[in-house]
Amino acid sequence: MDNCICKVVEGKISIDELFHFVSQKNCGAVLIFTGTVRNMNKGKNVISINYSAFREMTEKEFYKICDEAFQKWQPCKIAIAHRIGRLLPGDISLAIAISTTHRNEAYEVSRFILEKIKHLAPVWKEEFYDDGKKWISTGCSDSLEK
Repeated sequence: MDNCICKVVEGKISIDELFHFVSQKNCGAVLIFTGTVRNMNKGKNVISINYSAFREMTEKEFYKICDEAFQKWQPCKIAIAHRIGRLLPGDISLAIAISTTHRNEAYEVSRFILEKIKHLAPVWKEEFYDDGKKWISTGCSDSLEK
């Protein structure tokens, strides 16, 4: 799919790279969503998060989500990047970049992709707190206590 890139990365996500990929002269809207690590979750102080994913399966799921978005709307291009490994509060864990001809469509496509990723992508995170840790699925299954 030439109009979509989907990847799981171990280092920092390059917002510039995603922006340049989706930017098109015939598309008047470019929307970039970033999800960042919060320093608090349900009243607990988050020290760090360790994200893990089965890279090939996750990227395949991202491409399926893009394909569904292209069938439902006519975006110009889509880019999705999810970071794995240890992240600190403030670090970008997920970035979605969309280009469309008009802004309303960009918001709709972005929200659709984000919700699909949250419900379907095989990505897990282990949150580390002052008083322990907890495994949390961001996609395909319920939270696991540890």
